[in-house]
Amino acid sequence: MSAPNGFPQHSGTCITQSTERGAVQDLHAKKAGKAAKRETGSNGMLTSEDPPEGTSLNETLKLLPDELKTNMKIKSITPRPPRKPRLERAASLDEKSWRRWRRFRTSQESLTDPNETSSSNGSLQEAALGPPLRGRASPCHQSCQQNSLHSSPDALEGSPMGKSRGGTSDLGKRASEISSAFGGLLRGKAFAGGKPRLSQIMPARPLPPMELNVASHTLRTANRIDSDCMDYRHYSQHRFGRVSSSLSDTRLHGNGMVYDNCSTDSMKSTFSLLTPIRSKDVRGRSYLEGSLLANGALLGAEELSRYFPDRTIGIFVATWNMQGQKELPANLDDFLLPTDPDYAQDMYVIGVQEGCPDRREWEIRLQETLGPHYVMLFSAAHGVLYMSVFIRRDLIWFCSEVEYATVTTRIVSQIKTKGALGICFTFFGTSFLFITSHFTSGDSKVNERKLDYNKTIQALTLPKNVPDTNPYRSSSSDVTARFDEVFWFGDFNFRLNKDRETVDSILNQNPETDVSKLLAYDQLTSEMSRGSIFKGFQEADIHFRPSYKFDVGKDSYDTTSKQRTPSYTDRVVYRSRYRDDIHAVKYSSCPVIRTSDHRPVFALFRVKVRPGRDNIPLAAGQFDRELYLIGIKRRITKELQKRQEQKDQKSSSICSIS
Repeated sequence: MSAPNGFPQHSGTCITQSTERGAVQDLHAKKAGKAAKRETGSNGMLTSEDPPEGTSLNETLKLLPDELKTNMKIKSITPRPPRKPRLERAASLDEKSWRRWRRFRTSQESLTDPNETSSSNGSLQEAALGPPLRGRASPCHQSCQQNSLHSSPDALEGSPMGKSRGGTSDLGKRASEISSAFGGLLRGKAFAGGKPRLSQIMPARPLPPMELNVASHTLRTANRIDSDCMDYRHYSQHRFGRVSSSLSDTRLHGNGMVYDNCSTDSMKSTFSLLTPIRSKDVRGRSYLEGSLLANGALLGAEELSRYFPDRTIGIFVATWNMQGQKELPANLDDFLLPTDPDYAQDMYVIGVQEGCPDRREWEIRLQETLGPHYVMLFSAAHGVLYMSVFIRRDLIWFCSEVEYATVTTRIVSQIKTKGALGICFTFFGTSFLFITSHFTSGDSKVNERKLDYNKTIQALTLPKNVPDTNPYRSSSSDVTARFDEVFWFGDFNFRLNKDRETVDSILNQNPETDVSKLLAYDQLTSEMSRGSIFKGFQEADIHFRPSYKFDVGKDSYDTTSKQRTPSYTDRVVYRSRYRDDIHAVKYSSCPVIRTSDHRPVFALFRVKVRPGRDNIPLAAGQFDRELYLIGIKRRITKELQKRQEQKDQKSSSICSIS
């Protein structure tokens, strides 16, 4: 029978009435626990003598509601969040490991009594509010049992407990009923003076030994690396020992040389991103062994995959007829660094026709615009034809010697304004040829331009010392067949076979990128489709307006008396020995540069690169050092001047309050 408030009735109280009785109850609890252990039968059940007949369990556990209300001090337990860890001195690895080992030994010594072992998931709720476990009764449970027995002397006298140990099955059932009844009471309320504690847990199996390379969270966050290098996840051995391997970063983990889960945020200030190299690899390394897959080969597959995992590089190719103007654009950023691609390219090749009188100034401006990340690998000139090759400074070691050759197509001319200039080199195992040309001008001189093309491919004597990467697919009569990747760009002077009025009307109807109607009259597109020029070459789709002929400093086409027809004279074409090696990403012009009657035209490519052999003549880091220093100095000087002007402007501004 239960009381109106929902608690089971008891004949004796198990509630702590005052704080002074806490010690007495703890003593009774210990005695009751020892008695329960002594009375445990062979089957693990609690044994006690049968109570006298007529005495039921409800009468034994009878408790008056009024007395319960007056004597019981109910204290509800509310979960509290864990305390914040205290800040303390970051200990060394040896101190941390010793403290953990000491705590583990202490916990093992304290867990000697198997009866004090609780379940492995001993949470706060199960330890404090769950039912009491067999073999370890709670102090409240023990005191309740003791008070209940002491308050029933008839039961003690009439029961056979003092005489013999019999009736274990009946007593086991009664003990389980008592345990379940008081378990429900404990689950419902907690009592004053009873502080919940987490029971200690005995590990199921011996814990693994602690290692000395364990790094605490304090150590991991004490030297956090920069956010732009968070993808660098490979680090070194304990105590900052160099990893003994010359393998690339992607192969360090497979050899068990780098710790993944230890100090993953603390190596930025100790090691760079360069791959460590073993001393024996340096001793046995030969740049002339000519092997593609040799360990440590400078141009081999391993080195190529480390710099270019997808084995493709980005190349910027541009052509511009400068019309011999002395004045250079104030800013070349829109030309060399267009905003559409998110990243700059690995290589920049710029060809100029009718270049400015001061060629060195032009190269300085290019270096100033590209900045300190790029160096000029090579530059050459043929009259007023200029070509400059810039490459990322990290990649200059993988280039062969650079060679160049020229061809003059105008025989009688004293000034070499028409002709071709070719530059070639090998990057890793892929050979490149870049040609810039200025063909014969005139609307109707298509045959003369085709003759210029044929003379160029026959007269360019390249390569000279650098070996051909695939001599079986070469041709002695065509220079473009002797290289893996060929880019030909310049002022080809091919025009539109249409009058000015028709072209203007088409441009007015399609002011933006739809120029398909104009290309139907393009001479170069027609000749390439016939195979009479640029055999084997391709050109990306054109989506920009004609690059010739503009009024200098304006966006309007020729308004002089000649009324020249707008045309696509400036072009970029390409070919490859292997299919799908070159992928055109962008093909456009730069309309914001108006210092010439031509607009610059550029193209972005993704080009596949193959590993090479170390037995080729290497450039060995060759670049124009003087140009690099001048360009960077000028870049810094202009930036400082700009900041000073902004500062002066702010200081000289006058604020008026109305």
